[in-house]
Amino acid sequence: MQFVSKETSLVKYLFVLAIGTALGFYVAHRVNQTPAGQEFFTGLDSRLGQFRAAVVDGYRAREAELRDQA
Repeated sequence: MQFVSKETSLVKYLFVLAIGTALGFYVAHRVNQTPAGQEFFTGLDSRLGQFRAAVVDGYRAREAELRDQA
């Protein structure tokens, strides 16, 4: 899979990626300054924490299964 076409240089691709990332952080920062934005990010943080805990639990359960088989 080729991300950069022949006409587009890698430097241009990385520049656009960096600008997009910076713009995303700026927008998130501005949204977080509003009460609705803070509520959104609090909920997002909670859901991501639950997801992380589920992944860790699954990983540990699978690790225990593999350890028992060995």
